[in-house]
Amino acid sequence: MNGFNMQPILQNEKVVMYPLRENDFDDLYSVASDPKVWEQHPNRDRWKKEVFTVFFEGALKSKGAFKVVDKESGKVIGSTRIYDYNDAEDCIFIGYTFYGVSSWGKGFNLAAKKTMLDYLFRFVSKVKFHVGSDNIRSQIAIERLGANKIAELEVAYFGDPVPRLNFEYEISKEQCKKTEQ
Repeated sequence: MNGFNMQPILQNEKVVMYPLRENDFDDLYSVASDPKVWEQHPNRDRWKKEVFTVFFEGALKSKGAFKVVDKESGKVIGSTRIYDYNDAEDCIFIGYTFYGVSSWGKGFNLAAKKTMLDYLFRFVSKVKFHVGSDNIRSQIAIERLGANKIAELEVAYFGDPVPRLNFEYEISKEQCKKTEQ
């Protein structure tokens, strides 16, 4: 993937996505500390500081995580990640995404995902997503992008030895172009 950067600064009219750094912990935890954010997630206790700390460490180690900032207010509203590039399948994943409740339903996730897809489709032909089997909000959001459910699998999360049932979704460059028309 010539010229590919796992953590570019990405932006559009609604959000700016900056590479996640150690000094972002407090701002991001202030968003993640609300139990409602995690109520449909496979790791429902991620709002607890000690659990979120493990998640945050994994995000930093991934070298593909972002903090998402509301472009208008300048406030941190969530996080997302690029991970698991697969050369043989010509694909990469987007996931580990969460937003604060005050950001829900305002188009931030859609804007961020479309910008990430525009960037990633310069380098791969498919993008995949893992979504918890009980995470209806995220399943709906991913389907609105035009992604299709292609598999059900057990996924182990960083720092959590218990695999959780996830649905795998996929969108191709061609599908993405069709949904934009």
